[in-house]
Amino acid sequence: MFDKILIANRGEIAVRVIRTCRRLGIRSVVIYSEVDREAMHVRLADEAVACGGPSASESYLDSAGIVEIARRVGADALHPGYGFLSENADFAEATAAAGIRFIGPSPDVIRSMGDKIAARARMQAAGIRIVPGGEAIRDLDQARRSADQLGYPVLVKASAGGGGRGMRRADQESELEVAIEGAAREAETLFGNAAIYLEKRLIGARHIEIQLVADRRGKVLHLGERECSIQRRHQKLVEEAPAFGMTDALRLAMSETAVRVAEVVGYEGVGTCEFLLDRNGDFYFLEMNTRIQVEHPVTEAMTGLDLVELQIRIAAGEPLPISQADVRLTGHAIETRIYAEDPENGFIPSPGPITGWLAPRGRGVRLDSGFEAGSTISTHYDPMIAKLIVSGRDRDEALTRLSAALEEFWIAGIRTGLPFLRRLVEAAAFKAGAYDIDFIDSEMSAPPNPLDAERRDWILAAVGRRAALLESGRVRHFRITLPTSEAVVVEVLSSSNPIRVRLDDRVLELESIGEETNSPFETFRFGDIERRITLVPRKRGGFDVGLRDRTLRVKCQPVGCGTQKS
Repeated sequence: MFDKILIANRGEIAVRVIRTCRRLGIRSVVIYSEVDREAMHVRLADEAVACGGPSASESYLDSAGIVEIARRVGADALHPGYGFLSENADFAEATAAAGIRFIGPSPDVIRSMGDKIAARARMQAAGIRIVPGGEAIRDLDQARRSADQLGYPVLVKASAGGGGRGMRRADQESELEVAIEGAAREAETLFGNAAIYLEKRLIGARHIEIQLVADRRGKVLHLGERECSIQRRHQKLVEEAPAFGMTDALRLAMSETAVRVAEVVGYEGVGTCEFLLDRNGDFYFLEMNTRIQVEHPVTEAMTGLDLVELQIRIAAGEPLPISQADVRLTGHAIETRIYAEDPENGFIPSPGPITGWLAPRGRGVRLDSGFEAGSTISTHYDPMIAKLIVSGRDRDEALTRLSAALEEFWIAGIRTGLPFLRRLVEAAAFKAGAYDIDFIDSEMSAPPNPLDAERRDWILAAVGRRAALLESGRVRHFRITLPTSEAVVVEVLSSSNPIRVRLDDRVLELESIGEETNSPFETFRFGDIERRITLVPRKRGGFDVGLRDRTLRVKCQPVGCGTQKS
């Protein structure tokens, strides 16, 4: 077994690997960029070493610098996590050349599966059915001919891509040229390889992946499937297992095909085969991920296995301690990814300091994150900040726990996808399991329902009361403007319980319960209803107001002093 592992990553996956290392008695070393100096993974590791400037290219993508750090600290193995250099064959090769064990498959396997065009051709030659398409795009005329043969819609995909990046959709010929230019440009920027290919876009398909684990003696096991069809811009947002409506026969067929893929390439370690399942029940090989997946906790919840531990033990040369007959899939598990993004503004990133963090707890609830209150979300890296995983005896129990956990999970200071996820799990198609890869576009494109009069009233009251507290009672009148509404003058008659606020000629009464007044979180009882809210003052006045299903930018201006209106 290894004595010391360097973790060439950051955020939640670095924290995840640290915890397994600690349980196995292995010393962990992490790297950190200038902006991650105070990050959670730095605090939790046994050792931490600076690796460069704030941008990924200066730090977490500096392969030569990372290998040198690993050599200098005496690490005998390196865990790449996911993203960054995790599927970079040259990095794996350089790590091995330095006498350090790369925790993952061989450089040759990474290289062969990283080239999607070559990998598809290899699988097809092995008799494995692939999604129609795959021919490299040489020029626009050739792409048009290929698209006509495949039939629209088509996807333009980066040969070196992954994680939904370097991908564009064309529903008709007039969109093809722009899609090709966009995919090639992103592929060159992200992967240093502009090679792209066309693939038939299967309407109504589902995205199913099979988790694999293989030791260095040639034993390959399948650990069940994960349903990954809930995607936004080709990036997974929700994953669950088992896949809804999956039969034993289909699961076995997909699993045996995934094992065959691993055997064809001589795979070792933890990996994933991704498939598209069409409406007729036919499945097609998409790609193989030669690393730990973001959504691996779903499989851990179903099997009771620690996939990071298996990675480490396999890399250390140990045989798999279990057989296929030992693998038992029990219950149901669902993961949701929480991003620092603004769902009401095109999901643009929302960097900045986290001023409040209320984490869910309870039976069957797991939260993987590398962030907390006081952490700062940087503009330089992927905006995913947490993964919420729930499990239950069946899907109904898992959904009940997921809904409750999302209601309990509140983050203040930045905008996140939590309000969007709360609405998503309430969608009838999601509850029924009747969804496919078009779910987000077809079911979640509409904005939240307009605020009713009652919700508007208590928001005005809560904002006015918080503004009065910040003014230490010197000002009691505020002109408050909610989005798409006219300004309302609010008079705060009492800031303490029972809170009394005058709106026009009406006096509202509510009660603050549970939280301190200097917290960004507050729960109010308004009549028979209790509602939580986040109230974060803005530098230029007003508040960002977080509700369960949306975040509002509310204007709030003092009106005169004392009790006198002006």
